[in-house]
Parts: sequence; C-alpha cells; structure tokens
Amino acid sequence: MRRAALAAFTVFAVGLAGLAGCSDKTDTSNQSATPTTPTSKGVTGTVTVFAAASLTESFNKIGKDFEAANPGAKVTFNFAGSSALATQINQGAPADVFASAAPANMKTVTDAGNGVGTATTFVKNQLVIAVPKGNPKGVKGLSDLTKPGVKVALCAEQVPCGAAAKKALDAASVKLTPVTLEQDVKGALSKVKLGEVDAALVYRTDAKATTAAADVEGIEFPESAGAINDYPIIVVKNAPNAAGAQAFVAWVLSDKGKSVLSDAGFQAP
Repeated sequence: MRRAALAAFTVFAVGLAGLAGCSDKTDTSNQSATPTTPTSKGVTGTVTVFAAASLTESFNKIGKDFEAANPGAKVTFNFAGSSALATQINQGAPADVFASAAPANMKTVTDAGNGVGTATTFVKNQLVIAVPKGNPKGVKGLSDLTKPGVKVALCAEQVPCGAAAKKALDAASVKLTPVTLEQDVKGALSKVKLGEVDAALVYRTDAKATTAAADVEGIEFPESAGAINDYPIIVVKNAPNAAGAQAFVAWVLSDKGKSVLSDAGFQAP
C-alpha cells in the first residue's frame, strides 16, 4: 500500500511539473507579444522615446497621460526625422521605443536587429499643402505650386514626408524646384509660419496642430490619397527600460492613446 501510494504521489508530482512547464512557456510567449491595453503596474524610471517629428504634439500629450497614470515613470522624447532617428538607434543611441513616420525607416532598424518582435502600425497620416492663413497666393492644388513667384518648401526625400511628397507630385505629373529641403516636417512647416515660403507639403496633423493653427491652413489635394504614410512603433532591442517601453507602446495602442492621435488628425491604421 505504501509503495502504491508513493507511486501515485510521484505521478501526481510529475504531472504538476509538466503543467508548470507548459505555464512557463505560455507566459514567455505572452511577454514577447505587443501589449494592447495600458498598464500602470510596476512602471518606473525613465522611458526614452525616439519619435517622428510629426508626432510631437500627440506624443507629448500621451507622455503626460502616461506619467499621470504611472507616478514612478518619466517619459523623455527625441523628436526628429525618422531617417535620422533610425541612424541614431543603429549607432547605439540609448532608446526604449521607436515610432517612425514610415515603414522604410523602421525596416532600417529591424533589419539591423535592433527591434523587439514585429513593429505595429498604429496610425496613418496624409499630406496637405500648408499655406499662410488666408492663402494669399490662392493655392488650390499641386499645379499652383509651379506658378511664378510661388516659393515652396519640401522635406528632403530620405525623410518620410519628403518621400510622400515626391510620390504625390509624381502622381500629379508636377515638377517643381523647392527653395529649401528640410530634414523634418516641422522644419518645412516653420518656413510657412515665418513667411519665408508661400507653401509647403506637410502632414495634415502638422497643419492642424495648435502651434500652427493661428498662422497656417491646410489645403487638401486628391493626390495625397495615394501617398499616405503608415506609422509603425516598436520596443528597441536592449532598451534601458524594457518594462517601461512595453507599457508605453501598450498605452499608444490603447483607446486612450488612439483618442489623442485621432483628435490630432491621424487616421486609424
């Protein structure tokens, strides 16, 4: 009887061990998956986010909301052109999260093995023609940008807004020579705000931003529909604050994050 009881106990213990092993495997796969809901459990320390310049206003708001929900956390941002950010990450700059304005720049990072898992597209963005308030040059479409005396700013082609602008201009068979090529969309927009150019191709969200609304208006044009940019986000490999990075990405993908982005004019993916 005692031997039978011992044998039964051994079988039971082995069974529990097997179940525990299965549970561990499941937990590991869940940890590697991209979170989809915000969390405030155990998030502390600084979360460093490298983000496309066009996300400035939205991510600053999201960052404050995230900090309010996580008193032990601090979000810091590095906003710039996505191509420059990708280069910095691949050169070893300490970053926890990368949010790009185009898949091509994200691919630069993931191809180098510097992303965790698969990047998630969280929003889309579309171009408009930014003009000074009142539209003094009477710009109605891309062809108007080639008229004599109209000075135009574009983003450089390696920057997502520049690549999108080229695609839209090619679709419209419009060839123009910009007076300046900027390294991010905020640079192009600032030229309009300062009165240095008569128009610029920027994202709809930038023309709509409160920092620009008093001085700039956005002119919609049909060719922009064929040059919409996807925005992917990912946790950076060897992130100094991996837990904070996962939590921040989850917040961006949550209803709270989506609401901020939608209010700014971003489109759902």
